[in-house]
Amino acid sequence: MSDDTLRSVRIERTSAGRYTATNVRGGSITFGSTGDADFTPVELLLAAIGGCTAVDADIATSRHAEPVEFTVSVQGDKVSDEDGQHMTNLAVSFRVSFPEGEGGDRARAILPRAVKTSHDRLCTVSRTVELGTPVTSVIEDV
Repeated sequence: MSDDTLRSVRIERTSAGRYTATNVRGGSITFGSTGDADFTPVELLLAAIGGCTAVDADIATSRHAEPVEFTVSVQGDKVSDEDGQHMTNLAVSFRVSFPEGEGGDRARAILPRAVKTSHDRLCTVSRTVELGTPVTSVIEDV
């Protein structure tokens, strides 16, 4: 792939069950598996699914009116079956309101189409999950 299509993060173990992911711009997020307040990898997946469509819908609507409320909830069931561990029943719910007036009316009218377009075409995260993409794992020489 070319440099303009490549996306990457680097993950480093910081302690037992804790990790930090860093992007090429220097942003970072800590996550883990120790049961503390850190996000788990599954919660990061849910956040990525909801966040991707939230960004798309926010861009499309907020040019008309600043939302009064903009909350996105994502949930699903973590199961273990003959296919191994995976998520099922993924659902993204939007709770968005706009002020009264012409701008708010336009934003309200655009919101359903913005969410649908994001889901169907724009959101790289949910599109990748729905289409299914092979993941390869390799161990590099140290």
